[in-house]
Amino acid sequence: MTAERQALEAATRMVGLLDEQAISLRAELIDLRRSLADARGDLDGTRTVHLQQANEKLLLAALRAEALADAAAANVVELTHSNQRDALTGVPNRILLLDRLQNGIALARRHRGQVAVLFVDLDHFKSINDNFGHIIGDEVLKQVAQSMQSTLRECDTVGRYGGDEFLVLLPEISTPADAGHLAARLLAELSRVGEDRADAPHVSASIGISIFPEDADDAITLIHQADAAMYRGKRHGPGTYGFHSQFDALPLLMPSTKRVTASEAGQSLGPIAPRTQDLREANERLVLATMLAQEAETQARGAEIQAKEAHQQQVKFMAMVAHELRNPLTPLRVAADLLTHRQPNGEIPIKRLQVLIDGQVTHMTRLIDDLVEGSRLSTGRLRLQRRTVDLVAILEEVTLACRLGLQERNQHFTVTLPPGPMGIYGDPVRLAQIFSNLLSNACKYTPEGGEISLSLEKLQAAAVIVIQDSGIGISPEALPVIFELFVQDARALPHSDGGLGIGLAIVRDLVTAHGGSVTGNSAGPDHGSTFAVTLPLL
Repeated sequence: MTAERQALEAATRMVGLLDEQAISLRAELIDLRRSLADARGDLDGTRTVHLQQANEKLLLAALRAEALADAAAANVVELTHSNQRDALTGVPNRILLLDRLQNGIALARRHRGQVAVLFVDLDHFKSINDNFGHIIGDEVLKQVAQSMQSTLRECDTVGRYGGDEFLVLLPEISTPADAGHLAARLLAELSRVGEDRADAPHVSASIGISIFPEDADDAITLIHQADAAMYRGKRHGPGTYGFHSQFDALPLLMPSTKRVTASEAGQSLGPIAPRTQDLREANERLVLATMLAQEAETQARGAEIQAKEAHQQQVKFMAMVAHELRNPLTPLRVAADLLTHRQPNGEIPIKRLQVLIDGQVTHMTRLIDDLVEGSRLSTGRLRLQRRTVDLVAILEEVTLACRLGLQERNQHFTVTLPPGPMGIYGDPVRLAQIFSNLLSNACKYTPEGGEISLSLEKLQAAAVIVIQDSGIGISPEALPVIFELFVQDARALPHSDGGLGIGLAIVRDLVTAHGGSVTGNSAGPDHGSTFAVTLPLL
């Protein structure tokens, strides 16, 4: 509990630091808006010197904003890691376990699969601490975690759930029997922990198993049922495992209240009967008290999980905002550079750059407001301000902003839009955010000279936007979970530019919030990627 409290205090300090950086960044944006307003007043062609001075301020403000955003992203990386790992064993903690279990359930629900939860409790661990000391006990916990990790598949997860309790998540099982076989292997491996030392304590464990969707369809209930199955199995002796469904049909073992007759006992009860009845009543009260204590412990665990889940939502939200703050900086920097280093006789589309800069500054202002306003941190969601907008106009603005970065990499960019407007009810800033993220990824993961295209077409009562590239593609292993938070394809890491695997998760959440859907496809490594966004029209 001390390690968890220290991690929580460190996370709180980090959130405070991010808040300070957000306030500073918002002040920079205010200066940026003032510079933009000054530049607008000088666009009559008579005060070029003032325009250049205003633009230099704009460039410096953009660079300072980028530095602050990078610092915030770096802090989020540290915060995310410390908030998701157990300090002693290094395996995922409750927060990360719950997140992965929820993702596994969502994937299994989508593909009609099964997920198994194994609740592992070390038998008589208190006696190990009492007889060998807490240092040896901590070493045993480390060895147990390592032993279980070596037994599991790459897609499985083991994490520390409590003092001597671990959870094992099996996201891909064909039948519940698969979970039973793995539980047996885990028990065998744990029995060998410390066998190379004669003075090492003996280790054994009890395991309870629950299955999605047979036993429950939510993460918290699955964990509670696996926990209950473990305790029920432990009554049959240490070193055993059992399924929740195996015990669910059995009646609770309560002491019998039937009176024994003299003929049944073979003798007269005499004065012993009252004493026997007293013992039975005391036993019943003891069983009832035990059940109430277990129920209270379960409720306390549920409350603790919910509190940590809320904190994890805050961390995710901070990571999302820090990630999104970096996106508008590239077009701002390129636009400012064009204004500063323009040729004497060169023509610059100043009004178009003005619209571009104004849109990006508005985007950053919205994000900073989200970051500073603490009331939304508890929900972990970006706000929506919906109205009727033209999707064609939004895509024109997005492609203009992204085209500058594509030109720097000599990438061929093709845009196919219908001639007329296409009405949609949504948040224009968030819609632009969706397609900026997708185009930014296409640019990032496509080599120089590659091909990138964006097209929009109407399909019945929906708008379908397709972004395709000839980049590095997506591996078959990563494709099913590419929209999950903090998930990155291993092949994409050298090209991620320090990213956390957040952009596509934001795209999915924003598209879903607008009542649409998004899919990603790839023929495999080095065969490019295709992302299709479907949004309902008015």
